[in-house]
Amino acid sequence: QVQLVESGGGLAQPGGSLRLSCAASGSIFRIDTMAWYRQAPGKQRELVATISRGGSPNYADSVKGRFTISRDNAKNTVYLQMNSLKPEDTAVYYCNADGTVVGGRGFEYGDYWGKGTPVTVSS
Repeated sequence: QVQLVESGGGLAQPGGSLRLSCAASGSIFRIDTMAWYRQAPGKQRELVATISRGGSPNYADSVKGRFTISRDNAKNTVYLQMNSLKPEDTAVYYCNADGTVVGGRGFEYGDYWGKGTPVTVSS
C-alpha cells in the first residue's frame, strides 16, 4: 500500500504564503503523477495542480501564477507553494498519487489519497 501524509496547512492572511508537503511511504515501486486537490465546505472537490514524474506541471486557472507544484522523487514527496493567497483558497487540501506497489500478488497499480490538511485564508 501507499500512505500519503500532508503537512503545512494552517492560517494565513490574504496575500500571505503557505507551503504544503505530502510524503508518500509504503512498499512503493514507483510513483507517477502526483496532484493536489482542494475542497471547500459545501463545494465539490476540485483539482488544483498536477505534476508528472518528470516534473511537468499543470495548474487550475484559479491558481495559475500564484501556486507552484514541485516534487522530489528521491523523497517521494510533492510540494505546493502557495503565494498571494486569497480567501477563496480556503479549503482542505488533499494529496493524490498514482503509483505501483509491490504486494502479495505482485506489482499493483493504484490511485491513492491523503487525509487532507486544512488551509484557512482570513484577515
